[in-house]
Amino acid sequence: MTVLDVRWRLGGPPGLDFYREGHIEGAVYCDLDTDLAAPTGAGGRGGRHPLPDAAAFQSAMRRLGVSGGRPVVVYDDAGATVAARAWWALRYFGHQDVRVLDGGLQAWMEAGLPVTKDVPQPAPGDFTARPGGMPALTADEAAALASQGILLDARAGERYRGEVEPIDPVAGHVPGAVSAPTTANLGPDGRFRTPSELRARFGGLGVREGEAVGAYCGSGVTAAHEVLALEVAGLPASLYVGSWSDWVSDPSRPVATGDR
Repeated sequence: MTVLDVRWRLGGPPGLDFYREGHIEGAVYCDLDTDLAAPTGAGGRGGRHPLPDAAAFQSAMRRLGVSGGRPVVVYDDAGATVAARAWWALRYFGHQDVRVLDGGLQAWMEAGLPVTKDVPQPAPGDFTARPGGMPALTADEAAALASQGILLDARAGERYRGEVEPIDPVAGHVPGAVSAPTTANLGPDGRFRTPSELRARFGGLGVREGEAVGAYCGSGVTAAHEVLALEVAGLPASLYVGSWSDWVSDPSRPVATGDR
């Protein structure tokens, strides 16, 4: 089994600093910015965390010891909101057995399990990246889904409404999208709610079994958490990887504010 520590903070400090302070024994640090994303394109195209190409992702995962025939467990310390991006990316590129540690490092430590500062040197893996294992949306497809299906906005409600925008240059949301903050996917203990609770939650947002549904956030990270929560609920969904940061990189795209 390969264990990846995917801790990360928007604006820092680097997740690697937290990893060095203590991690699950045998875990290898996986960097969101360099291992799970490509550099932002010119003019912000692709958003702040574009999907890497297959060759780059394959190289990164092999360096971290990932092999196609060995399970991968990913964790963070933020309710799986970052680890879910690793889960989604590995699934998208064809890995068949990726699991998220529910509750993350906090749950591990609360269970009395040890952490270490020892940094392993994993043998190179043999993972082969084959894109297409999970459904992904372009900006045009996200726009169409917002009008013809359900497009969930995984950001905080105030960002969806356009009241604040601390990161991207334009505030608001994709017209027709539904506000669905990822925080509601978790219980007070920081773990995922039960499948029935999640089905009820998404049902209340208009998601129906068999209906097309997708998710986006600021840069395709917490929206992966939404896709994971939907999968736990038995509701397959697509991810708009570029998300809001990609959407607003084209000034011709419409922007909505307020509750709808």
